[in-house]
Parts: sequence; C-alpha cells; structure tokens
Amino acid sequence: MLTIKTPAKINWSLSVLKKRPDGYHDIISLIQAIDLYDTLIFEESEEIEIICNAPIKLENNLVYKSVKALQEYTGIKKGVKITLKKEIPIGAGLAGGSSDVSATLKTLNELWGLNLNSQELQKLGTSLGSDVSFFFHLPICIIEGRGEIIKPLKIQKSYNLLLVKPPFGISTKWAYDSIEIKSQLTENYEKINNNTWQLYELICKGVIDSFYLWNDLEKPVIKRYPEIDRLKKRLLKVGAVVSLMSGSGSTVFGLFKSKEEALSAAERFNGYWVKVVQTLVS
Repeated sequence: MLTIKTPAKINWSLSVLKKRPDGYHDIISLIQAIDLYDTLIFEESEEIEIICNAPIKLENNLVYKSVKALQEYTGIKKGVKITLKKEIPIGAGLAGGSSDVSATLKTLNELWGLNLNSQELQKLGTSLGSDVSFFFHLPICIIEGRGEIIKPLKIQKSYNLLLVKPPFGISTKWAYDSIEIKSQLTENYEKINNNTWQLYELICKGVIDSFYLWNDLEKPVIKRYPEIDRLKKRLLKVGAVVSLMSGSGSTVFGLFKSKEEALSAAERFNGYWVKVVQTLVS
C-alpha cells in the first residue's frame, strides 16, 4: 500500500491569447500550488479498481482514465486498486483532476517499473488535463500554450488565502468557449508576458499592496454567474488585499495578511465551501 497526497493550485493571473485550431486556447498564466490535497492510496490488484468518495462515474474518473492511458501506451496488463479521497472540490478551478492525473501517472510509472521519462508522462497526461504538466514542476510556474509549455520558477514566500466556492461548479470548456476574443492577441504577447513576470517578482518580494491580479475568464463567467463577482467583493469587504477567481471557477480566493485574518473572514461565508490555505514554497 502506498499513500500519495497531491495538491491543488490557484492562478495568480490568466491571460487568454487566442483560440487554437485544435479547439483549445493559448494562454499565459502564473500558477502556484496550495496546501489543499487529494489523497490517493495505491494497492496491488489483478484488475483496475477505483474507489472514490465523490460521485464521479467510473468512465469520467480521471484516475481511471490515467490507468487506462498508461496501459494502452505501454501495453502493460497489470491492474491496481486506487482509493481516491477527494478534498479538492470538483469544477472549482483548482485543478484537482489534473493533480490526480499527474500523481497517478508518476506513481504507477514507479510501481509498474515502466521507466517512462517525465516528458512522456507529461505528454500522456496533457491528453487528459491541460494543467497536468504543471504538477510535474511544483510549486510555481508560468505556463503557456494550452498549459503544456512550462517555465518552472522558485519562491520562498508563502501567502495566506481564503478559498470560497459557491454551491455550483463551472465547466472549463464552457468558460473558454464563452470568452470573446475580439482580436488575435498574439501581438500583445510581449506586454502580457512582461506583466506576468512582473507579478511573479512582486509575489517573490511580498509586496502585496502592489499586487494586481487578473483572469480573462472572469468576465464571461460573471456574466452567467454573478455570484462570482459578489464573492469577490465580499472578500475585499472582509479584509482581503485582493481577490480573484481561480482558473475557470467557481472558486474565488482572497489574499490575507495573516492566517488569523483569513480564518476570521471564513466565518463570514456560512453556506459556502470555504478553506484557509497557504501557497507552497520551493
């Protein structure tokens, strides 16, 4: 039996550049892992057995898809029993599914003695979730393309965040399909790239009063789900320095100057899923 904990992430920034011919979108995003974890327990089995505490159909379970993808890629016939204990909410913009995929691929590569390299595993994982590659390069990265182009970074500064999720999830595909890209923003790439790097430098220095966070998916999401905007404003009202929707939502996070302030603010969000977390460091 082997137990693995795999973290969630938040997006400090998310710029959507253009829609690609394959239907995905090119993005630039600064993302960082947080201390909110799913747990996967691996045990020997002749068959593929997946046990999950969340109501996910087997054919839609990304852990199951990861096992099948490895079998098909390598031709191996081994089975495994995996118990997935989800703490990262589904449809929350926290990449719980992608994190589970990366953990499954890395662990089975070792347990089954497949000797696949990191690039092979990431390529396999990207077919299952756009954020999978990030979880091979924790804790903080700038990602580009559809998420497969990774620039691993270092950070020593940790932050206190309050996560608030309304009682609904948001489809990542719907969020991206709903964004209006009036022009191909490739010509603005340098400006967006520079802004992203400047934000990273501020985060490293801890200059939180100068933080400006952005997420291009907020506008279309808020248009359909105005609760997201209300949560952002409520977080600011109860003391957050800044607030932002993570990824495609529906989780909104607020950055607080202390864990105590974040815990106090959490008490103001009865009826919502809330969690006080810290960002992970190098």
